[in-house]
Amino acid sequence: MTDPVVMTADGLDSLIKALKRSGYAAIGPKAQDGAIVLEPISGAVDLPLGLVDDQEPGSYRLSNAKKPAYFDFTHGPQSWKRYLFPAKEKLWTAVKTKSGFDVQSEIDAPKYAFIGVRGCELAGIGIQDQVFSTGDYVSTPYQTRRDKAFIVALNCRRAGGTCFCVSMNTGPKVAGGYDLALTELTPKGAHEFLIEVGSEKGAKLLAKLDTRPATDSDLKAARKAVKAAAKSMGREMPKNAAQVLADNLESPHWEAIAKRCLDCANCTLVCPTCFCNTTTDTTSLDGDIAERWRQWDSCFTLDFSYIHGGAIRRSGVERYRQWMTHKLTHWHDQFGTSGCTGCGRCITWCPVGIDITAEARAMADGQ
Repeated sequence: MTDPVVMTADGLDSLIKALKRSGYAAIGPKAQDGAIVLEPISGAVDLPLGLVDDQEPGSYRLSNAKKPAYFDFTHGPQSWKRYLFPAKEKLWTAVKTKSGFDVQSEIDAPKYAFIGVRGCELAGIGIQDQVFSTGDYVSTPYQTRRDKAFIVALNCRRAGGTCFCVSMNTGPKVAGGYDLALTELTPKGAHEFLIEVGSEKGAKLLAKLDTRPATDSDLKAARKAVKAAAKSMGREMPKNAAQVLADNLESPHWEAIAKRCLDCANCTLVCPTCFCNTTTDTTSLDGDIAERWRQWDSCFTLDFSYIHGGAIRRSGVERYRQWMTHKLTHWHDQFGTSGCTGCGRCITWCPVGIDITAEARAMADGQ
């Protein structure tokens, strides 16, 4: 692969526009309604230059940084799964004909270019790849979008108050699965990006940009930035969390959590790996057209575990335990990895500030 190179901050706009000229719909972070969201962008002008976020359990605020940078926030409530695994999508339409029904599959799969995908997010995409793209049942819509995607990853140089990717071995440096990876550098008033190539597709695009070879000082500055992020993690997941939860399925502490939990499903909606969904069939009044839709669901909804005779998990205790033990324990049995990437969104966006790392530690301490 190509050796690392450096481009100026102005080159970021050139990168985005080169992707657009190559037919990609560029998706990146934007400041909107007091949060960082992932939306279509036309160029670097749309990125949240100079903004940082302050995140704590149940709390999120944006503020202005002392030293402007494009990516010194951590992340907002949305993950990239909203584009690879949309919240609602039509799977097929069946139209009545003289001989029966003509079934038409409908796959909405633009060529997306994701700008600023962090290590925890790349790990989340990798986990959803296992869910939707491996085994006997592959989701064609997901796989089609995934195959077309161009990923511009980002090595974090700042951690948020609810981040714990280091303890999940998912960041802050990206470990692969990208086309290009950026590290933002702002030494002595300069503003540049170190770029590493992760694919042939990335190398071809990079050849269209104005860059210079990276020096030893550039590489050292990039390592220093990532190291600083690793040292500033806001949280840490206990190393033995999977076994601790497996050993405490009947712990009274589940009741203590459930007394605070609102069963609102925020944690599952913001999570980059949760994949619970439901399908709905609709039919026109004249019976000539039928459609099948897939949309996000959550293990926190009562109907999600409904079978003939009623719901399996009727109480908030059972639903919260299902979510946390599946995420941290049983996911290992099912997919060979944890279902948590340490992004901390479930902590930040929980209305009552339940902290998954603190709850795992409380179980470990026998509280």
